[in-house]
Amino acid sequence: MQATTTTAYFSHPTMFTKQPTVDPLRASVGLLLSRAYSLPCSAAAQAFNQIVPPTSRFQLALDVMLPLLDPPAPLQQRILVSYMLYSLYAPHPIAINPFKSVLVAMFTREKDIATKTAEVGGISESEQLVWVLWKILRGDGSDIGPFTPTHLARSPVPPRLRASNLTLEEEPAATRPKFDPFGDSNSLESIKENGGSVATNGTSNGGSHYPGEPFEVTAERDRENAYASEGMALLLAARDRVLNLSEMRALNGLINPLTNPPMITSDDLAAIISKNPTLAHPVIAALVTANWDRDPDSVLQYLDILKHIPPTLPSFDVLGRLLRDPTRIRDSVTAEVTTIADLVRVEVLGWFIHESISWLENAEEEEKAGNISDDRFAKGVQHLCRFYNSLIKLGIVDPSSDADSTEMMHFSLRNSRFEEANGLYRTLAMGRF
Repeated sequence: MQATTTTAYFSHPTMFTKQPTVDPLRASVGLLLSRAYSLPCSAAAQAFNQIVPPTSRFQLALDVMLPLLDPPAPLQQRILVSYMLYSLYAPHPIAINPFKSVLVAMFTREKDIATKTAEVGGISESEQLVWVLWKILRGDGSDIGPFTPTHLARSPVPPRLRASNLTLEEEPAATRPKFDPFGDSNSLESIKENGGSVATNGTSNGGSHYPGEPFEVTAERDRENAYASEGMALLLAARDRVLNLSEMRALNGLINPLTNPPMITSDDLAAIISKNPTLAHPVIAALVTANWDRDPDSVLQYLDILKHIPPTLPSFDVLGRLLRDPTRIRDSVTAEVTTIADLVRVEVLGWFIHESISWLENAEEEEKAGNISDDRFAKGVQHLCRFYNSLIKLGIVDPSSDADSTEMMHFSLRNSRFEEANGLYRTLAMGRF
């Protein structure tokens, strides 16, 4: 019965009209395609395979991926989608890939655009995309896997690999020149034949390679990609269901790379808080720690979600943990050092209390009107008053301060028929007088 009551909190009492349903699977794939730019292409593809059951992959590719092949989708996303359409059928020759005709048509169109741009002395932003499509359609798509879409999109293409020089003429695989990604050496084999060696930072003494990326795919690299894809899949799943203990353990070690850059949007936080509050705290803390100094506006967007979450036990759990988090962060404006606890107290706590009171007042009105029959209002009052009492005991709020406690004092007096509200009012009154 308690579980049912708690779950009921997450429907706002004024929202009784039927809302359009959102397919969580499509939402997860959409988020993956918009956030996985810093993951190797192969890791993003593995994450897709973990999220989507085999019977749904082709249809989701049609509905979600294909529309992202064309502008205005960003270049990184178009590169990632191209690779993922290839990877769905990677074990088979590219000739029988059902998306080959689409990829060929896009290659032809983008090559024509890039060639015309080059004729007038410019460089098309689709040069990198043309090269990626060329590699895929020649059957060398696996060469793209270790590299991230962001890196591929930002690296300049050498003159001999420009779009005007690339064709899809049939060539025997053994005679094809194997180029390093945007490098100037012919192949790994030719480097070794000339006495060169491959370094882990993507360079060798036999030629220049993709800067900052390993050229050779090692077992360790494969494991890292597998962990990254598993972490991305689990983080997306945490919005829709409660993770089990083993999944939580697996995800805990991957929170930092998944939040820097962020792999979830601010809108995902409310769902994670409701389903997995113990995960929500380290995720929010990592988002703040990694991004506060360089991009405070994005952090404030995440914190803004905390202002509007409903007054439920998971919400109080997450907010209570954050208000006690001593992790130090540097303010990008003043250069002063603060803590996550102080930041949440200043930016979130007052708004959260105000919104919680409004939420409960609406719930009370709906209850009186007979629109709801559960005890969300009574439970909400009890939980909010207990939460505020704990803040007083921890010294987070000052009961003698008008700014801190006036609104809660009025709320607790108005609902003093509840034992928890009566006790809180007495505490606040004693602090005032």
